[in-house]
Amino acid sequence: MNDSAPAAARRARVRAPELIGEGGWLNTGGKEYTLADLRGRIVVLDFWTFCCINCLHVLDELRELEEKHRDTVVIIGVHSPKFVHEAEHEAVVDAVERYGVEHPVLDDPELATWKQYAVRAWPTLVVIDPEGYVVAQHAGEGHAHAIATLVEELEAEHEAKGTLHRGEGPYVAPEPVATDLRFPGKALLLPSGNFLVSDTTRHQLVELAADGESVVRRIGSGERGFGPESFNEPQGLALLDENTVVVADTVNHALRAVDLASGAISTLAGTGKQWWQGTPNSGPALEVDLSSPWDVAVFGGKVWIAMAGVHQLWTYDPRAGTVEVAAGTTNEGLVDGPGAEAWFAQPSGLAATEERLWVADSETSALRYVDTEGAVHTAVGTGLFDFGHRDGDAGQALFQHPLGVTALPDGSVAVCDTYNHALRRFDPATGQVTTLATDLREPSDAVLDGGSGEIVVVESARHRLTRLRLPDEAVRVESVAHRTQRAATEVAGGKLALDVIFQAPAGQKLDTRYGPSTRLLVSATPPELLAAGDGAGTDLARELVLNPQVTEGVLHVSAMAASCDDDPANEYPACHVHQQDWGVPVRVAEGGADRLPLVLAGMDAPA
Repeated sequence: MNDSAPAAARRARVRAPELIGEGGWLNTGGKEYTLADLRGRIVVLDFWTFCCINCLHVLDELRELEEKHRDTVVIIGVHSPKFVHEAEHEAVVDAVERYGVEHPVLDDPELATWKQYAVRAWPTLVVIDPEGYVVAQHAGEGHAHAIATLVEELEAEHEAKGTLHRGEGPYVAPEPVATDLRFPGKALLLPSGNFLVSDTTRHQLVELAADGESVVRRIGSGERGFGPESFNEPQGLALLDENTVVVADTVNHALRAVDLASGAISTLAGTGKQWWQGTPNSGPALEVDLSSPWDVAVFGGKVWIAMAGVHQLWTYDPRAGTVEVAAGTTNEGLVDGPGAEAWFAQPSGLAATEERLWVADSETSALRYVDTEGAVHTAVGTGLFDFGHRDGDAGQALFQHPLGVTALPDGSVAVCDTYNHALRRFDPATGQVTTLATDLREPSDAVLDGGSGEIVVVESARHRLTRLRLPDEAVRVESVAHRTQRAATEVAGGKLALDVIFQAPAGQKLDTRYGPSTRLLVSATPPELLAAGDGAGTDLARELVLNPQVTEGVLHVSAMAASCDDDPANEYPACHVHQQDWGVPVRVAEGGADRLPLVLAGMDAPA
């Protein structure tokens, strides 16, 4: 379904289910809310989880709406975890501060509200009108403009009816905490022996003395921005030469350079805008958009970029001043092979040796590497839905959302196993994974201190650097394995009608000036689950055929639609891209559904 719908049809009278979550409420000063408490306001529910880069993009997309309509709109984040760690209340509290969330958040560790609203993907946005009815649902990114237009319509409609109540919202800011670092992301050992740390939540870089504690200086204003003195949630750091540090300026979607002598900040790559499908992904570095660069490393004479926002690795050529895609297709998953065919899932950590570029591929809980020929290999990890803490042979070992990787002198690598609060080690010579240290708190990066023989770990959620002596024998831990807790959708064997629902927002139409404006890509884990219907196409509806010999698995669906303002008098209408990836666990069962509806934008009544 991909045609435009009138406002009356779009606003089906579906009463919004109540908001429930065992974890309680954050950013409300301790008060709990019901939908009745919010009657008279336009409510936007943002179903998110803090591991998800697309969810972080949506948080930033909503900031302007949140500010402009603060007296009529209440945004409520419903935190719905994927990983076991994300179900911990303390971790949600940390994430809300880490990413600057300035609206109430309902902690829903058991996915109770997620199920009530029949949500199938992170992120999903649901709009509720002042009378308590659901009027729109959007999955994925790129919907902020459509929601802003809908909000203005709802304001006018309910102002006229007398059902709109303006006033202060329920958000109560938490008390600030005084620490030298606040959720630091990455660290770098400088030629001076000092450490440079990306102080992510405070939008700065901090230089610490060789003790890893004493502050030498701060670089950046500390305010979000893309100016000559500003960063926006910076992460990865790499030495380009003895006096220049490359910075992955994540939320600015840019690579920045810092002159260590003067502290001056300049831009190497990116425009400050997020990359979208259909825009150039190579060319002059200052003319090409990037998407949430999370880490950087110098490998083969180029700066490699962990482009978390589009599940790819890019390179920046400092001599030519250009960027290009080096590996990854933008499809999310774990597929090895030539760079142009490989799939990643939110690569977030890089470490280079002469022979390999190691990659912490966070959403697949995997350790991967790129060889000198550009081919991608997996050392540890099996896919998007398997994770845990298990040592032993690499084929059976498990991580949980690792964000950092560090090359060690003996050819092995240390992995910051972030959601397991551990430092792990993989030895390519033996194929074994061991645990080096536990009881860390969300370690996100580590660097070797060559002078001391110690490894210095960024304990992000403890706001500090922690020194560890690499032990002769690894710590032993009990093996734990998990799968994501979302319940599988029961489907009938044989034919399954896949229907991605997209209704162009009011005042817009599908952009068909240059051909089809929609794209659909379908695959499965295991691949044998699909007997027919996999591959790419432009129709958002497709008939799939499930293999009767495979009783369960995951359907991977990636959809994109482009819509433009529908005004014949406007020669250059504004256009908007809407996109989302779904991983839908399915189980073949007698009496199961023969239709799988996925809402990209619009409404589909829950079954």
